[in-house]
Amino acid sequence: MTNVVFLLAARLHLLDLAGPAQAFSTAADLGGGYTLHYVGEQEEVTTTQGVPLRARTDWPDLDRNDLIVVPGWRPASRPTYAGFTAATLERLATHHDRGGTVASVCAGAFALAGAGLLDGRRCTTHHDLSDDLARQYPRAGVVRDVLYVVDDRVVTSAGIASGIDLALHLLAVRHGPGFAARVAREMVVYARRNGDEQQASAMLRHRGHISDVVHRVQDVIDARFGERLALADLATIGGVSERTLTRVFLRAVGLTPLRYQQVLRVERAEHLIGHGATVESAARAVGFSDARMLRRLRGRTAG
Repeated sequence: MTNVVFLLAARLHLLDLAGPAQAFSTAADLGGGYTLHYVGEQEEVTTTQGVPLRARTDWPDLDRNDLIVVPGWRPASRPTYAGFTAATLERLATHHDRGGTVASVCAGAFALAGAGLLDGRRCTTHHDLSDDLARQYPRAGVVRDVLYVVDDRVVTSAGIASGIDLALHLLAVRHGPGFAARVAREMVVYARRNGDEQQASAMLRHRGHISDVVHRVQDVIDARFGERLALADLATIGGVSERTLTRVFLRAVGLTPLRYQQVLRVERAEHLIGHGATVESAARAVGFSDARMLRRLRGRTAG
């Protein structure tokens, strides 16, 4: 059994806790093998939404396979964000030092930063808090406008609903994308979203299926969409023939692998252009040799 410890701060945001807790609880119901614990520095934990929670004040024994999740809270005063004592922060650091994974939702990133876990690492938090996090912890590599960031067993998310994305990502890593998709379906969550994508992304729109083969291939295309990817290599990754891959990909996604890659390229190019890049530079940044193909694809309706 894998322990998942939710570390609860005063003035906790309910959805920051409930989203990932529901994901791991559902995973346990589906045979994932999880035991959930709720730990706080006091037995009664106040929430920003007014619902009181009960927590245990002792910690379960943890090993490297276990996970600590720090949901976000509304700080009593900005910009201090003092959520926990030094002893509690030391527990976070020690668990990571021993090979465990530590995750945060929203303002929970400040606890990880206070424990020294964000020094020299990429991380994120809610967009309203990003400047404060960067200012207070200049050694942290704060990444803005993403859902979650993974860096050496330290996983940080933007908060609120993105805590669900974080949990589904961790489940996908541990059990495969098909299992994570099953959890998402049980939760009536449309899709498993990738961390560096915005909410209306193609990766979101085309991840609402439960094909392990297609998810594995999509993972590669998502990470390397700017590269030339041979269908034969993608088929090898999926463990099927080229013909089978094209068939199951089209059935699950509604696009061929090549067309899916093109949609990702165009979407990324549109983002760059919207932030001031020229069409030519955006085209080259996403893997096109020049702007002609990008202009042609932009004229099509995205799949």
